[in-house]
Amino acid sequence: MLKSVVRSVGAAVRLCSAAPSAARALPLSCPTLRSPGSATIRPFTRSLWMLNNNGASSGYQPKLFSSKGLSPSISCGCGGLHTEGDKAFGEFLLDEIKEEKKIQMNKSLPKMSGGWEQEMNGTEVKLTRQVSGEKVTVTFNVNNSIPPNFEEEVEQGQQQKPAEDEPEIVSSPNFVIEVTKQGAKYSLVFDCHFPEDEMSHGDGEEENDIFAIREVSFQPEGDSDWKETSYTLNTDSLDWALYDHMMDFLADRGVDNTFADELVELSTAIEHQEYIKFLEDLQSFVNCK
Repeated sequence: MLKSVVRSVGAAVRLCSAAPSAARALPLSCPTLRSPGSATIRPFTRSLWMLNNNGASSGYQPKLFSSKGLSPSISCGCGGLHTEGDKAFGEFLLDEIKEEKKIQMNKSLPKMSGGWEQEMNGTEVKLTRQVSGEKVTVTFNVNNSIPPNFEEEVEQGQQQKPAEDEPEIVSSPNFVIEVTKQGAKYSLVFDCHFPEDEMSHGDGEEENDIFAIREVSFQPEGDSDWKETSYTLNTDSLDWALYDHMMDFLADRGVDNTFADELVELSTAIEHQEYIKFLEDLQSFVNCK
């Protein structure tokens, strides 16, 4: 059983920020949530590529992916190609599925507190809440939501880390917040993410923000596409006092650290659920079932 894992190559590009998101195709980021105990987490056990000294860094490939030639095909009556390699691949996937189900923290998805209604469309999640005549919508996508966690190569003479010290998988996606007032033609839209470091603009006495606003814009109400022709305010050059007022504005509408913690827990559970489903679909495809 392969021990250490990473996601497919797509996760490696997440070391930095932003492409358009859910209301604009949720941008990628490089989040590493620093809030201890803020979400349910699981061991980092995915193993299509190994990261230790026997893995990809040393040029080693598991036997599953190495082949000296095409193995004789095995017919199952479906008309597709089946090889001994396919059989080994299917058995490997079956073991992976069993292991992932063993460490699955949430058999059912956790609920968000605060009266948020939840709607799912594949890997996209929409949370909606009514607040005194205003509609607050939070949208995120669990795809590419896990930051890459590449282990350093084990140096000669250095002892390999025990399994319990392996990094843990947490899904911390970018998310978009839309605040819409009754009768308004435009929604106030916040593009948010989980920064590598906790955000703090105060004098150190207040609780740090575990999420940050990247951009703010007015967008036509009901439009799913972010219009680049609308003025967009980037917070990198924003006055801290104005930024703090924006964070307070969101907190008054239920989007605060508690919400962010619960969003990470929900996203982690959904991402793991989708990952297991992907492995099951892949096994069925390989085994022609």
